[in-house]
Amino acid sequence: MAWLFGSGEQDLSRDKLTEPISDISEKWKLLPAFLKMNGLVRHHIDSFNHFISVELKNIMRANERVTSDADPNFYLKYLDIRVGEPNIEEDFTVGRRTTPHECRLRDMTYSAPIVVDIEYTRGQERVHRTDFPIGRMPIMLRSAKCVLANKTHFQMSQLNECPYDPGGYFVVNGVERVILMQEQLSKNRMFVEEDRKTGVMCQVTSYTHERKSRTVVGVKQGRYILKHNCFTEDVPIVIVFKAMGLECDQSIAQMIGTSEDVQEAIALSLEEGHRVRVFTQTQALQYLGSRLKHRRMQFAGDGGGGGAGAGASAGGSQRKSNVDEARDILATTVLAHVPVEDFNFRIKCFYLAIMVRRVIDAQSNKELLDDRDYYGNKRLELAGSLLSLLFEDLFKRFNAELKMVADKHIPKVRATQFDVITYIRQDLITHGLCMSISTGNWTVKRFKMERIGVTQVLTRLSYISALGMMTRVNSQFEKTRKVSGPRSLQPSQFGMLCPSDTPEGEACGLVKNLALMTHITTDIDEAFIVRLLRNLGVEDLQLLNGEELSDPSVYLVFLNGNIQGVVQDHVRLLKTLRLLRRSGYLSEFISLHTSHLQRCVYVSADGGRMCRPYIIVEKGRPKLTNAHIEDLTRGFLFFNDLVRRGIVEFLDVNEENDSHIALREQDITLQTTHLEIEAFSLLGVCAGIIPYPHHNQSPRNTYQCAMGKQAMGTIGLNQRNRIDSLMYLLVYPHRPMVKTKTIELINFEDLPAGQNAIVAVVSYSGYDIEDAIVMNRSSIDRGFGRCQVYRNQKCVIKKYANQTSDKIMGPLIDSTNMMPVWKHEALDADGIARPGSRVENRQVFINKWVPAATATVPQPGQPTQAEHKEVPVTYKGLEPVYVEKVLITSNTEESFLMKLLLRQTRRPEIGDKFSSRHGQKGVVGLIAQQEDLPFNDQGICPDLIMNPHGFPSRMTVGKLIELLAGKAGVLQGKFHYGTAF
Repeated sequence: MAWLFGSGEQDLSRDKLTEPISDISEKWKLLPAFLKMNGLVRHHIDSFNHFISVELKNIMRANERVTSDADPNFYLKYLDIRVGEPNIEEDFTVGRRTTPHECRLRDMTYSAPIVVDIEYTRGQERVHRTDFPIGRMPIMLRSAKCVLANKTHFQMSQLNECPYDPGGYFVVNGVERVILMQEQLSKNRMFVEEDRKTGVMCQVTSYTHERKSRTVVGVKQGRYILKHNCFTEDVPIVIVFKAMGLECDQSIAQMIGTSEDVQEAIALSLEEGHRVRVFTQTQALQYLGSRLKHRRMQFAGDGGGGGAGAGASAGGSQRKSNVDEARDILATTVLAHVPVEDFNFRIKCFYLAIMVRRVIDAQSNKELLDDRDYYGNKRLELAGSLLSLLFEDLFKRFNAELKMVADKHIPKVRATQFDVITYIRQDLITHGLCMSISTGNWTVKRFKMERIGVTQVLTRLSYISALGMMTRVNSQFEKTRKVSGPRSLQPSQFGMLCPSDTPEGEACGLVKNLALMTHITTDIDEAFIVRLLRNLGVEDLQLLNGEELSDPSVYLVFLNGNIQGVVQDHVRLLKTLRLLRRSGYLSEFISLHTSHLQRCVYVSADGGRMCRPYIIVEKGRPKLTNAHIEDLTRGFLFFNDLVRRGIVEFLDVNEENDSHIALREQDITLQTTHLEIEAFSLLGVCAGIIPYPHHNQSPRNTYQCAMGKQAMGTIGLNQRNRIDSLMYLLVYPHRPMVKTKTIELINFEDLPAGQNAIVAVVSYSGYDIEDAIVMNRSSIDRGFGRCQVYRNQKCVIKKYANQTSDKIMGPLIDSTNMMPVWKHEALDADGIARPGSRVENRQVFINKWVPAATATVPQPGQPTQAEHKEVPVTYKGLEPVYVEKVLITSNTEESFLMKLLLRQTRRPEIGDKFSSRHGQKGVVGLIAQQEDLPFNDQGICPDLIMNPHGFPSRMTVGKLIELLAGKAGVLQGKFHYGTAF
């Protein structure tokens, strides 16, 4: 009976299968779950955490020993490195814990000590030291080491922080600074390009911890050559192969390719080897050695020793022969990222052969050329990778300084008395990191890298301006060059970068912003993946000959740009890897894609790739169900659980090319592999605020993205506790009547910037020409558009070397009425303006007196009372200000610091700029009395009048719909949604 019942159920489900797929009604609820797990600036925080936990230890291991030439028995070895808790050292209290808010107020750096465990020799004994400080590291807010990590809203407010503040920036000397994301071409990858002058060439920028080098394989008069800046001239490719140990012409030809056209193409090159009479490996190395830039190579040899080891000095004292020099160069500098063990060049030969073959193929088939602007070829450099470059450079300098100290002092004192610990300077690393972050100048001597403007001050005009800055992507391209390629909107940026949010002018298309759901990967350990690929049937290159490599049935397998081997059944390999990734055995951020033209399988696990989540579709059905969404909203499930269960997966730009993605459930066919979570997540944070953006002409949305960041509003819930150099506060901010889902997701409705106004679209008087607006004076009197501007005034009380110091005197008293004189009216008895006092132009805030002589030392017999002269802090401004707060504190330099927060209230006047959310900007042209303004049959009078001529040419239909939706919302008493698409 039960069995029959079951069969009936089966029939039902078969009917259901043929029906169109039911709508997953609330799948947009994945977005709040995603943002709850990841946050909008998770990429900055992840990158910094990866640097602190993984990169720091790698840098330490690469430079772990410091030795000395003066005493062969002396050494210093690093055993471990850690970053402590953020603290400040003052008044004998070593390391009191601090908060970002305190550092902002007191103009200090929010940083934590870097401590190491070391073992070193002192005379005949070995000494162990644990937790020895070597410097301080500025800490990113909300990262794993920060006080604010994993705090609830209530705990954040206890620490005087805004719970909605995204974090991801640094506080250096009291200033908030962001390390912007930098867009780069991906390293260690082959790029085949065509140049007008040189023809087709294949280039690789190799990037390892030690060095960075560029290798190019090109064509010159029909022969293939290798260009590298360590050679004085272009070197024939055949000679390079021979120098790597492939002496026989036949094996070179087999390795590059066995087909006729390939053989024909390399015939001239093979002939070249005979022409210059190079037949053996030694002759080839001799040929290359005679064409080296010698002087430069000697430096590189020194650098290769790590700068701290004994290897560097030994390399410099005895010159190597040309042959050894050339062999070293081939092993370490040409294609530096391809590993060479014991001068076994086999894998490097394969790599070079593939580069030559790609050039040959691209000469006949132009489709094989790579596009530099394709976004799969780009990587984003984040705070972590930029800081690790900087820290490694400083750490090498730190070690080199220790080595110099040891070399200098060991011969002078007896080795038993020399204690290296006493010579360690903490300020080298501390100063280096703080200087770079506070100026934005990144100088890394090893890579000859000099960049300016890597960090910028976080703009706190409004909550949105800060968020927009955290998602900004900077390109390395010169802004002055008028080239359209890098600026144009690439199809490969779909879903990864916001199509609307880019500035106008010379930076257009070069400065971009991330879309709402973009995630940026960090480096994943390769060793596990290499073992896994071996187990899944990838054959090792060492066991193959050249012919097997160019067999059309096999596919090459690359991992992060390095060849791992070949595979017979690439479809099965990809299927297995995807299965492992979806079941959580592999990291979810590993990317797998194939290139059938190049017959390659690419596995990418490097950092800086952009990816975003999609719902997996199998056999025409999405794996996500309404039950999952219910569990998400109730809090039984998290977004990461969906990823681990194989319901949602992350795809990067390259893997999207191998997928078939449906935008809506209705579009799903049997070929579909993924489903888009929600269409409005294609836009970024700033474009997501615009209601009905899909009804506007595209440039209008771009204008709005730029202007939305300038809107006055609230910068955070802790605005009243902050003393910034400039803050704006709207007196009556409103929630918008027409919301979008993005507004709710980024908490913009809790920190709004703007007001709902009653608008009449009428031509009224001549004062509304060119988008000017007419305002209602009564509305302004009632507080429409009123704002407060806060500025701060600083004053430092210093102590000088000759025991004198600045002092603050009380106000001057007028003898006639016993009241303070006019310019000291605002001062209290202590000489500082009292909170709440009104200060006018040329009145004094702080009555400060400075000693007349700060350099002269007083004589023993003379009185120590020095003469002081008056240097008051006065107000220079036309409008009067009110003193809101006075802060008296000290900063780390033992000096007193005073900050006054000054307030000014402003109301709209003629010439002020107002704008709607559709790029419809205009200035106030006339402020009219309410009696003179039009009204409707219910007596409603508008707050502002807008000229109807602003609509036809601009085609902002979204604004018309917003006006209607707002009116409908007022009549119905509810908010309307104007979400995109």
